[in-house]
Amino acid sequence: MSNRRTRRAAVTGIGVVAPNGLGTDAYGKSVGEGLGVLDLISREGCEHLPLRVAGEVRAFDPAALIEEKFLVQTDRFSHFAMAAAALALDDAGLGGDPAEPFSIGVVTAAGSGGGEFGQRELQKLWGQGSKFVGPYQSIAWFYAASTGQISIRGGFKGPCGVVASDEAGGLDSLAHAARAVRRGTDVMVVGAAEAPLAPYSMVCQLGYPELSTVDDPDRAYRPFTEKACGFVPAEGGALLVVEDETRARERGVPVRATVAGHAATFTGASRWAESREGLARAIRGALDEAGCAPEEIDVVFADALGVPEADRAEALAIADALGAHGTRVPVTAPKTGIGRAYCAAPVLDTVAAVLAMEQGRVPPTPNVFDICHDLDLVMSRARPAELRTALVLSRGLMGSNAALVVRRGDESAR
Repeated sequence: MSNRRTRRAAVTGIGVVAPNGLGTDAYGKSVGEGLGVLDLISREGCEHLPLRVAGEVRAFDPAALIEEKFLVQTDRFSHFAMAAAALALDDAGLGGDPAEPFSIGVVTAAGSGGGEFGQRELQKLWGQGSKFVGPYQSIAWFYAASTGQISIRGGFKGPCGVVASDEAGGLDSLAHAARAVRRGTDVMVVGAAEAPLAPYSMVCQLGYPELSTVDDPDRAYRPFTEKACGFVPAEGGALLVVEDETRARERGVPVRATVAGHAATFTGASRWAESREGLARAIRGALDEAGCAPEEIDVVFADALGVPEADRAEALAIADALGAHGTRVPVTAPKTGIGRAYCAAPVLDTVAAVLAMEQGRVPPTPNVFDICHDLDLVMSRARPAELRTALVLSRGLMGSNAALVVRRGDESAR
C-alpha cells in the first residue's frame, strides 16, 4: 500500500449504459461525432403526458447481462448500474472474484430511485391488495439499491455508500471515491445510473418548471441559445473504477485519468441567478484542490440546463472563476444529444471528458448552432485539441453546485 499522503485517485475502468451506446467505445464514438438520439418517448403510459421527448436506452437487454436472481429484486436503474459496473471492472482488469474484498468499496449517486419497480408494486397494491405486493419492493425502490446490489454481486466489502445531493451528486460521488482512495481504500467502484422514464417517474417530474415540453427532438434541448426552453430527461448511466494510482501502475493497467480536484456548494432553489456565485465558488475550490491555474483548463463540460436564467448564470460563473480564460477555453455540452440523466448526467460528462483527453478532440454540442452568451461553445463538429486537464460542472434542480477537475492519465506521471 502506498503512502496515504501521496496516494492519487486514478481512473482505470469505465462502463457506460447510455441512450447513444452500450459500452465506452459506442458511447465515445457517438459523443465524438455529435450524434443526437433524442426522440419521442416510446414507453407505454407516457403517450399523453406533456413531456414528449427523452433520451431512452433502447438496445439494452438486462437478462443478457445480469443474473436472474438479481433481476427479480431490482429496478431498471439498478440494472443499468450493475451492467455498467461490470463493464468498468472488466476494463480495469478486475473482473471475477476479488482477491481482497475488503479493499474494494462502492459509492453511487441517485436521485429518483426505482420508480418502475415501485409503480408495478403500487398497481398491485391498488388493484389486488397488500398480499400481492412483492417483498423486494422494500429495497428495489430505494435510491441506495444500486450500491448494495453492486457490492453484493461483486463480493465487495470495503466502504460503501450513496450520495444524495441532487444532480450534482454524480460529481460528489466521484470526489467521495477519490477521497476514500486517498485515505487508504485501494479500489472504489463509483458513478450513477438513473431510470426516470416510467409513467410514475415522469408524472413525478411534472413539477419541474425547467423541463422542456417541446415535442420536436431537434428543438427540445438547446442550452445557451435564444430559443432555450428547458432540458430533456434521460435514462442510463456510467460507473468508473477509481483506485490508487501506484497500485494501478504496479498491476500494469493503464491510468486513463486522475481525479485531481472537487468542490461543492449549495445556493438553494429560489432563483437560478443565485447559482452564479455558488458555481463559481465550486470551480475555484476544485481548481485549488487540484493545484490548477485557470489557464490550465483545456476544456469545460458545462452543466447546460437549457433555462435562459440558468444558462446565463453558468456562463457568468465560468467567467468569474476563470477570468479572461473563461471566454477562450472550449466549452461543450454533449448531453444535448442524449438528455440529462439527472445524477448520472455529470458522470457521463466525466467519461466524455476522459475520452476527449484520450482522443485529443473536444466533442460538439448537438442541436446547438448559435448561442447568445460569451462562451467558446463547440458546435457542429468535434474540435481537435491537446487536452490535458478538463473541468466538469453540474447543478441540481434544488440548488446544489459541483465542479470536478480531471487530468489525463499520462499527465499524473510527470
